[in-house]
Amino acid sequence: MPNICEEAARGLARPPEAAPRARVMIYSHDTFGLGHLRRSRAIANALVAERPGLSAIIVSGSPVIGSFEFGPGVDYVRVPGVTKLPDGDYRSLNLNLSIDEATRLREALILQTAETFDPDVLIVDKEPTGFRGEVLPTLDAMKRRGCRIVLGARDVMDEPSLLVPEWERKGAAEALAAYYDEIWVYGLGEIYRPLDCLRLPETLGRSILYTGYLRRELPAEPALTRYPAITRRPFALVTTGGGGDGDDVIEWVLSAYEADPDIPLPALVVFGPFINRDRRRLFLERIARHPMLDAIAFDTKLELLMSRAAAVVAMGGYNTFCEILSLDKPALIVPRTRPRREQLIRAVEAERLGLVSTLVESETGRDPMAMASALRALPSRPRPSEVTVPGLLDGLDSIRGRIASILEAGKRTALPQAAE
Repeated sequence: MPNICEEAARGLARPPEAAPRARVMIYSHDTFGLGHLRRSRAIANALVAERPGLSAIIVSGSPVIGSFEFGPGVDYVRVPGVTKLPDGDYRSLNLNLSIDEATRLREALILQTAETFDPDVLIVDKEPTGFRGEVLPTLDAMKRRGCRIVLGARDVMDEPSLLVPEWERKGAAEALAAYYDEIWVYGLGEIYRPLDCLRLPETLGRSILYTGYLRRELPAEPALTRYPAITRRPFALVTTGGGGDGDDVIEWVLSAYEADPDIPLPALVVFGPFINRDRRRLFLERIARHPMLDAIAFDTKLELLMSRAAAVVAMGGYNTFCEILSLDKPALIVPRTRPRREQLIRAVEAERLGLVSTLVESETGRDPMAMASALRALPSRPRPSEVTVPGLLDGLDSIRGRIASILEAGKRTALPQAAE
């Protein structure tokens, strides 16, 4: 029979009580590029780092999600991928299924994941109804369970003349009214208000929280074991994100270096995983002939490479913009203007505040000397930190605070009215 001392020893050896259950699910449709995935990953990693015991799961269609690292407590479910065709239609990325069959499969996997994982908070990235309405059954099931449902919107969606009819066609406003409790805009209302053009229910309009942009931290270890020799001295980093629509920017930069031998900074081009292989081969042939140019295919920890750069040339997608602000780099934004004007709107507003400089294709095309002039001026551009914008990079802190309030108050907590 154990004595009192043995009982006491066992009592002292008891493990500490587990942290309270907390689960967050992030849905990201990811039909193209890296933006949605990288934004979801940044949020999930920030949440688990702040709150022990929290589990976050990302449901994504990105074909490269397995190339990224996630913090302890974060995992992902990859649903079958889809890709956009030149005519604007979609097809299954790998499976020999019709787009309707692929969507039904994705829909079932998303719903099954949500019902099994049973999240306290569901964050839907950008698309209120999901790809082709695939997240609607999940929204209905989670609403009935009392899960808090949040739309996470980037700072700029699209110009109003395109966004309004798109949301009407998808029934987005109706879905917001029926299922959503809150809207988080990952930006600042002083810079841009992406949903002001929409007729949202008054109660939902009051639930919009402008979080600030999502600060990015440097990864602990580089993804690449060796960086190109060009990075051992000041250089300009040229990045087009996923690369699927960045050919024009790369072409413009290469033509500038070929036309002007006096550009002071050498340039390292990062192609991205979705660039056309034939185009990449042609670009590499030109880069190999120029002493001021080098290139790599892709780096999943681009933040480290950007931290080494003296300046950045980018298209101006949301995540790259957050990295430029976080790492405080002089930047030249060359925004995409078709088929969406999101990057152009962001670039114009950021330049208005003095955070970046911009270069937009003129009616006569992409003049190599115009790009060369912008590249020559880039090293003397002010850093973003030289401009004071209160709350600019508070996004992750705002999200962590809001998640903590929801979890502490229970699933059906009410959002306090956002300050004007």
